Amino acid sequence: MLDTAREMAPKIRACADEIDANRELPRPLFEALADAGLFHMALPHALGCPELDLPTYIQVIEELGKADASTGWVINQGGIFATFAARMPREVARSIWIDTPRSVVSNTPAPTAQAVVVSDGYRVTGNQGFSTGCKHASWVAPHALIVEDGQARQLESGQPETRYLFVPVDEVELLDTWDVRGLRGTGTHHFAVRDVFVPKELSVLAATAPILENGPLYQIPRTLMFASGDAAVALGLARACLSVFIELAGTKTPRATEGLLRDQPMVQADVGHADANLRAGHGLLTETVRTVWDEVNTTGTMSMDQRAALRIATTHTIRLAVQVIDTIYNAAGTTAIYGAHFIQRAFQDIHVISQHTQARRGLYELVGRHWMGLPVDTSKL
Repeated sequence: MLDTAREMAPKIRACADEIDANRELPRPLFEALADAGLFHMALPHALGCPELDLPTYIQVIEELGKADASTGWVINQGGIFATFAARMPREVARSIWIDTPRSVVSNTPAPTAQAVVVSDGYRVTGNQGFSTGCKHASWVAPHALIVEDGQARQLESGQPETRYLFVPVDEVELLDTWDVRGLRGTGTHHFAVRDVFVPKELSVLAATAPILENGPLYQIPRTLMFASGDAAVALGLARACLSVFIELAGTKTPRATEGLLRDQPMVQADVGHADANLRAGHGLLTETVRTVWDEVNTTGTMSMDQRAALRIATTHTIRLAVQVIDTIYNAAGTTAIYGAHFIQRAFQDIHVISQHTQARRGLYELVGRHWMGLPVDTSKL
């Protein structure tokens, strides 16, 4: 899959302007990525898919992020959500992800829909947001509170029951809401689903579904797999941005300045700091992922300490990538202010990534509380 990502990179880069302008992946590119298996990297071996180990997975996503951040983001979001297949009966998972050619499921984070219990299933209604890649999805998965006899149904823990329900994309209304300046090509629109019947088997508990495929990949909390891929996209984007800047610095003479951009001591220091931050982020992310993977692969479990370590590694890697691109943007001068320039696009993309839940600065506090033995919301680790 890593070789495949590298082979696809020139085609992705060639589509970058179209991806950004149209706010979605061009259909031929999406089909090429799907046919190459990049959306199904994390699906179980039992479905004939790679079930890729997490250290290799983040390398693949980083390569895609170097080519285009939106492309890497779309593949990570669709690919990691697909790990719900490991919590569903094989025949059901196969009907969703395998039987339909190029099948991708677009989802939504918050359980703002309602699914009313009826005979043999649910009737689901709601407007939901942030559904990455929904224009190319075969299925959309509303995230819903389960309502039975007019009341929210409770889990054994006493918490309200929430489920993802799988709805064919032609039974929902896609709402054109993704009016943003960064990660435009992810097409992360809202959607509306109105009183659609969903058979019980085409649903899965959002947080507590038991694992049916016991590979080590599925022992890692999904939020941390998402975060690992998000950080890898940020790293790839920042590395590509630095490469573009180094090329620019060798050709640009700033106004009212003698010599090339690269001859300025401040720029030389900026490049040194940017490279150091990139290497630090890359080392932190890859070492932490590898350590976690080795432990999970050996023991079949992931401790809270490991979860805290991976949480801080992913968050800090994203934040370092933001610093790198901010440094480059400032050093590039007016060249970087034009929408058609790669550095401007990278600046916009990384600042959308920085606003994502996986990059929240509050996560530093969360992890700090954990290491000091204070109470924390473990669902965020």
